[in-house]
Amino acid sequence: MRSATAAAVAAATLIGAGTAAVAAGRHASGVALRPRPGRPLPGEPRLTVHATGPGRITLTRALPSLRPGVYGLEGPGVHAVVGPVLADVPHAPDTVVRRLERVDHGTLEAGIRVRLTPRLYSGTPGSALGIPYEDVEIAGELGPLPAWYVPAARATWVITAHGLGATREHPLNVLGFLSRRLRFPVLDLAYRGDAGAPRPADGLGHLGESEWRDLDAALRHGARSVILHGWSTGAAMALHTAAHSRLRDRIAGVVLDSPVLDWEATLRALAAARRVPAALLPLAVRAAQGRTGLQGQGPGQTADPDALKVPALVFHGPGDSVAPWAATRALAERRPGLVTLHTVREAPHAAMWNADPERYEEAMRRFLTPLL
Repeated sequence: MRSATAAAVAAATLIGAGTAAVAAGRHASGVALRPRPGRPLPGEPRLTVHATGPGRITLTRALPSLRPGVYGLEGPGVHAVVGPVLADVPHAPDTVVRRLERVDHGTLEAGIRVRLTPRLYSGTPGSALGIPYEDVEIAGELGPLPAWYVPAARATWVITAHGLGATREHPLNVLGFLSRRLRFPVLDLAYRGDAGAPRPADGLGHLGESEWRDLDAALRHGARSVILHGWSTGAAMALHTAAHSRLRDRIAGVVLDSPVLDWEATLRALAAARRVPAALLPLAVRAAQGRTGLQGQGPGQTADPDALKVPALVFHGPGDSVAPWAATRALAERRPGLVTLHTVREAPHAAMWNADPERYEEAMRRFLTPLL
């Protein structure tokens, strides 16, 4: 009797532990995959504003505040833009001074906490850049998808897809270059999970594996020749669309910024950055597979390199802690005839343009010109 009782207690303990593990895995996967459009990605530290002056701002000295390039600066009720580090301006050893380009709204006061973000603009193409545009709706799989359409002279369109933690405001960084300088019509898409767009039934992001069908729907909006430009999961969406869309013959090329090519690594990075204990990360991966059907084309892959049939320009670098650069480098090495990799150092996830806008745009110009 005692033996049977002990066995029953042990079995109950195991069942309880298993149930707790499953629940923990589901929680961890939800923490990593629940869409948070417009909120900063985890892992980027908050910085203190120490002082401001004409054309300058003093921030806490840290690796992010020392990065080269131009970034948005977000805090409670504040959005501003900062430029390069001003090394010749006197400052305390624990601070750094950057050029303050502009304050879009709010007030930068000493003591407030802010974060750097790749997004430079708030609002619409019209309000942020003075570029005429149209509000349009795309007939998506789950319902109507809002988009901004910027008309221009060329027959080839650029369709943009933002990535993790971003909204369709992020592609505004390159909109002026694409529409004014290169004269491309641009369709800037909001997709499932974004504000104003349908929510996925499970309430989770799928790292591009289901969202790509919204990008596929955008191909049906009238363009006969298209360049897909995606950041992060938007880049994964572009690869899926180029491989699987029935209209893939309309796609002339893809531009990928910080592509999510290894969904397992990205999921682990997101969960870890949101303080999921390391012991739960394997459970989070298994739970994510069960909840979303994430499979990819191999262990952790979100896209099949061999399915790529059009030229690809890829911006990525080893400073990305969300989407491993190694997977991007492997893609470029496997498809050297189609993939052009521009390595960008000292730039976080989806901020390759921010590190050096002129170099980024010149690489795009060289890539896009032969595709017209």
